[in-house]
Amino acid sequence: MLLKSATALTGLALPLATFGPALAQDQVDLRMTIWSANEAHLAMFNEIADGFAELHPGVTVTFDSLPFDSYTTTLTTQIAGGNAPDLAWILETTAADFVNSGALAPLTETFAATEGYELEDVTEQATALWRADGELYAYPFSTSPFALFVNNDLITEAGAQTPAELIAAGEWNWDNAIDIAATVADTGANGLIVRDFNYQIWQNLASIWRGWGTDPWSEDGTTCTFADAEMVDAMSFIHAAIFETGAMPGPGENVDFFTGDAAMTITQISRASLLPQGDEAFDWDLVPLPSGPAGNYSVIGQAGIGAFGMGDNVDMAVEFLAYLSNPENSAKLAQFFPPARQSLLNAETLGTTNPLLSPQQLENVVVAGITNGVVLPGHAGFAEIQQVARAELDALWQADADVEAVLTSVCNRITPML
Repeated sequence: MLLKSATALTGLALPLATFGPALAQDQVDLRMTIWSANEAHLAMFNEIADGFAELHPGVTVTFDSLPFDSYTTTLTTQIAGGNAPDLAWILETTAADFVNSGALAPLTETFAATEGYELEDVTEQATALWRADGELYAYPFSTSPFALFVNNDLITEAGAQTPAELIAAGEWNWDNAIDIAATVADTGANGLIVRDFNYQIWQNLASIWRGWGTDPWSEDGTTCTFADAEMVDAMSFIHAAIFETGAMPGPGENVDFFTGDAAMTITQISRASLLPQGDEAFDWDLVPLPSGPAGNYSVIGQAGIGAFGMGDNVDMAVEFLAYLSNPENSAKLAQFFPPARQSLLNAETLGTTNPLLSPQQLENVVVAGITNGVVLPGHAGFAEIQQVARAELDALWQADADVEAVLTSVCNRITPML
């Protein structure tokens, strides 16, 4: 289904006439798909939707939460079946497919004409993935760096130095990070979790392999680099952490850092809402990704919101997106989703909506990560590439795997797709 639905999206070509005025009607019901069912996230979105309804009586917005693992599959299936939502969150990995498909309504003119919108405040770097021929087709509501949440209690109980101590000593690197994870794992707890990886979403490992200065394909997307020496070294490092030192849980082990069962997890700051409170709380920290053989680096996960250009309510959907992403509501979104607006990208502003994070964490992890980070790898036709590469990588998650041979097989399979 994934391959079929991705193909269906790529084949969509919608005439500009579909972007005309919506039919006059007493009631407009907009539906927006998202991949979060978090109560705090939904409460915030519903609050924003209620504010829009006050300005537009008779307009409602419903947020349709779809499972993350099958989100794009479900969304593209809805589009192909003629049941497209009015708006949708879009992953950075599939940005090229959505932006170039003709499925999304253009946004620039409406945003620029909206009083108080301040489109110039939205950075060009943040919108790069979401533009085609100078036109903006989705708003990057979340530009979030990957970082490590740390359970200092587990680490100190195991007799290891905390990441903060290593940072202060100038020794925060991947070798030492994995040593911490292995030391904690030796106590019977768990070491390092790459959240949402689960031996399927392999692109999240970019949060590690970018430390080796590598990616799965060349910058222009035409050449597979999975089998390059740097990627082989990075994947060998990850393989050893899983099967030799036990620093990372193996396949089939479902471990959640936020329940207090692991020393560290690589994820984004929007996950801070999952940190336990009260009696269940532990001493936690948020630190940047460790340096690797290629030096310091940052990795960004990004998500956009687009309005689809089919249906009767296109103009209203675009107007709601302009309201959702205006300066006032962008500040609300910044509570969970780091903003694309330059005026909000500072520790003082982010601190008002992220009270759990210290000014130092916000400045050194969030602001610095967004400023210096590179977005997760994506590609036209990514859904199919992701699926094929994942199937080939299954052979890597065995104790006796030949890392270089597996990565060569990945390149052999995906090169025709590039």
